[in-house]
Amino acid sequence: MFEALPVTWRDLLDIAFVSVLLYQLIQLLRGTRALAVLTGLGLLTVLYYVSGYLGLNTLFWLLQHIFSSLFIVIVILFQADIRQALGEIGARRIFRRNRLQQGGIEEVVMACQEMARLRIGALIVIERGMRLGDMVAREGVRVDALLSRRLLMNIFHPRAPLHDGAVIISAGRIMAAACIMPLATADGQSFGTRHRAAMGITSESDAVAVVVSEERGEITLALRGELTLVPDAARLRQVLNEIF
Repeated sequence: MFEALPVTWRDLLDIAFVSVLLYQLIQLLRGTRALAVLTGLGLLTVLYYVSGYLGLNTLFWLLQHIFSSLFIVIVILFQADIRQALGEIGARRIFRRNRLQQGGIEEVVMACQEMARLRIGALIVIERGMRLGDMVAREGVRVDALLSRRLLMNIFHPRAPLHDGAVIISAGRIMAAACIMPLATADGQSFGTRHRAAMGITSESDAVAVVVSEERGEITLALRGELTLVPDAARLRQVLNEIF
């Protein structure tokens, strides 16, 4: 008979910390390609133990050498995902909240609706937990002005000097304009530069991007590297309210 060991408060604290870490890991990986790759690595792990148990020496030797360099393999496969995950962990809003208030959402919605009607192209990036100050430092022009639909439309007017690039909104203010975003690859899809930039910045951060197409007069929302066509201003307002 096994003697039951007493459960101490340290054991409970240890279990709680591990549970929280696993939960956060699942939340970070949910819906990403990293989850599929980790599933594949899990299957290889099972195959490794099965091959050792059945005496499949060649397969066992091969998998053993693969797992001996597993750390390097993970870093190579997940370099972009690791960077994003570490950034999100560091940006967890324990003591602060970066929320876009209802008035700010309405200004963005009305500006996008009007620019879509006038066929004015625009890319609006709304900061959440992760700071985007490096985007401003590299190429952008600091504005630091109160968020308003008129200012957004003036910035993206085709003859305005700052209409190229993205506008970054932080804490309800227009932080910068003419910011250059990282471009995502879109193999087999005919996305323009603004849409690829929206995919790129939302893949590398937790920001939300809104794109107005000057060719089609459509509004598209980007989140976690994925684009979603927004049919009208009411739907855009609803989605932004849900996010913020």
